[in-house]
Amino acid sequence: MKRLVGVAAVLAIAAAVLFLVPSDHYLFVPDPARPVDPLVRVPDERADGGKEGGVYMVDILVRKANLLERLFPSLEDGATLVPGEQFNPTGTSDTQRRRESLNQMSRSQEIAVTVALRNLGYDVEVDEQGAEVASVIPDTPAEGNLEAGDVIVEARGRAVRTRDELLQIMEPVRPGQQVTLELLRGEKRTPVRLGTRAAEDDPKRAVFGIVVVQAAEFRFPIDIEIDAGDIGGPSAGLAFALDVVDEVGEDVDRGRRIAVTGTLDLDGAVGPIGGIKQKTIGARQADADLFLVPDDNAAEARRHANGLRIVAVSTFREALSHLTTK
Repeated sequence: MKRLVGVAAVLAIAAAVLFLVPSDHYLFVPDPARPVDPLVRVPDERADGGKEGGVYMVDILVRKANLLERLFPSLEDGATLVPGEQFNPTGTSDTQRRRESLNQMSRSQEIAVTVALRNLGYDVEVDEQGAEVASVIPDTPAEGNLEAGDVIVEARGRAVRTRDELLQIMEPVRPGQQVTLELLRGEKRTPVRLGTRAAEDDPKRAVFGIVVVQAAEFRFPIDIEIDAGDIGGPSAGLAFALDVVDEVGEDVDRGRRIAVTGTLDLDGAVGPIGGIKQKTIGARQADADLFLVPDDNAAEARRHANGLRIVAVSTFREALSHLTTK
């Protein structure tokens, strides 16, 4: 009997260790889709009259897997186990990655409002101001010299107003060469001379080791506020834009629960997102009538749809047309 008690105690301790100790993997877990309307504030917005339905955004829960989940990931319904080096190939800290994710969400909101209002005929001014550093990859020439939030306004003596202009200016540079940049850090312009290395996907292309996005100042004719709380990432851009149109212009959802995911560019292009398996399950959990997804994610979404109607879109106008004409 004492031996059995001892064995049971050892097993209990082992189970506790497996449950409490984090592994080197991450777990992607479904999160039920949630309505966008409560997050968006529009002056004199169109009253919904207590209607049902609405535009829903989908997110996923990402957390470190414990050792038990590392061994048995299927214990969590709909979960996907992802190696740490695959989820975070740059080696960025969780805190830094979180900050960058919230910055992406903030920029996606500005783009969403711009696309929606322009579609409704409003004039939205966008002042392109350079290429903003979204993240710095560890162990690259940029580490220690550039930081997230820096805006590159000049490279090799030429003005940089857009991300594409920076790429064009960098085309003649060979890996290993030095490049002089002019940065806007806060309100101060700072010169930086920076080395380069070969891009992983092209040994002839010189890179600093940064991810850049368009830096811009947006001037809206309507004071629209979006508060997504602690939700990060750019994948709710399409959902926000559709909800703004719904509140300012026309009835987009028509009483349906419409789950939506997809990044959005200023030209209205809808881009692919990650975690489509979990997001499809999250749309199902919210009893969505249909799920709008980027073209690139549609095939995988259909594999997990289980009867949920999947609609693939490539542009904002295509998404809006589908919802308002069908």
